Amino acid sequence: MKKTIHTNPKDIENICVMGLGYIGLPTAALLANRGFSIHGVDVVQKTVDTINAGHIHIVEPELDVFVQSAVKSGKLKADVKPTEADVFIIAVPTPFHEGHVPNVDYVKSATESIAPYVKEGNIVILESTSPVGTTHMVEEILKNGGVDTSKVHIAHCPERVLPGRIMLELVQNDRIVGGLTPEATDKTAEFYESFVNGEVLRTDAKTAEMAKLTENSFRDVNIAFANELSILCDKFGINVWELIALANRHPRVNILQPGAGVGGHCIAVDPWFIVDAGGDDAKLIRTARERNDYKSDWVVQKIEQAAAEFEEKNGKPARIACMGLAFKPDIDDLRESPALYITQRLAASKDHVIAVEPNIPLDTDIESTLKISNKTFKLADVFDALDEADLVVFLVSHKQFKRLIYDDLNFLDFCGITNRRIHH
Repeated sequence: MKKTIHTNPKDIENICVMGLGYIGLPTAALLANRGFSIHGVDVVQKTVDTINAGHIHIVEPELDVFVQSAVKSGKLKADVKPTEADVFIIAVPTPFHEGHVPNVDYVKSATESIAPYVKEGNIVILESTSPVGTTHMVEEILKNGGVDTSKVHIAHCPERVLPGRIMLELVQNDRIVGGLTPEATDKTAEFYESFVNGEVLRTDAKTAEMAKLTENSFRDVNIAFANELSILCDKFGINVWELIALANRHPRVNILQPGAGVGGHCIAVDPWFIVDAGGDDAKLIRTARERNDYKSDWVVQKIEQAAAEFEEKNGKPARIACMGLAFKPDIDDLRESPALYITQRLAASKDHVIAVEPNIPLDTDIESTLKISNKTFKLADVFDALDEADLVVFLVSHKQFKRLIYDDLNFLDFCGITNRRIHH
């Protein structure tokens, strides 16, 4: 049954959102359109200026409409510094250091910056996916910043949205709220119930933190099974897409789709948080993560093998078109992208690598905008790349690629884009 969205809590008017990226900006824009006054904070001045002009710096369906409306109404303003508010939402990245050690530096920095503005009765919410215990770390940082945390409600509420569906799922999906105290849990849950149509589930902070890590580790383990099947099927001379389609006709089998690896800010990162804390007791999660990382190296090997065969047959190096750079279909997000990793690996050893990413403008400055230091490949239009390439490599199943005719192409398909109709 669909839950009725409640009215905004009477004691909450001003909200400060720390981080205006893939989660922070959609959250800020949604809340602004619900009548809250939003002060969004980002450390990148260009991002702040873009948002204040009513524009967006990321690709996400409907986000541009939400931001434009929020800015025009005066309910959303961006800045490089925080301000006083009733609710503080921390939505900053949580990557990892070398060796897959969790990196919570952005959370620390964001918490330190809001400490001078947090006052009695405020709600401080950590939305960033974080290692277990990070919400308690937020409390300690606020204490060290002079905040009486016994009079502040601190909680963790992990985001649970899918890129490409964020504006919809921010409202529809169930949310998990875990406070450092029962009162913090209730206060924070009541805030989310004012704009979330899904059920708001109450627990403690550590359980909320572990829940998000568990969700993404579950996905990672199941994708690793599919990726291992694809490697085995290649060895056995079996079409993995047909195999999975057939196996999934069993009423209790639901194998996921293999790919070129696993990317994104969640599934490719979060399991390492469990492995780091769990050590030898996280054997299955570690193995799955390593298997999915290996899949990208395996893909590189297969492409290099095909390129060598082309060169031996034709007496010239193969011009390779890598179709897709994003970590999943129909978005522009390059975070932890296996497709980007594969393209960079190939470009480091090959003279002619072309990259096609239809969600990124062709005139984008690869180095400064995308933060890609290796510029030995160029961005190209789909059809220009196909005309130029000797070997076409499908890495991401973008909708633009599904419309192509493959019969005359020399291609390798690592995302199943040419096999979608098998036994469906």
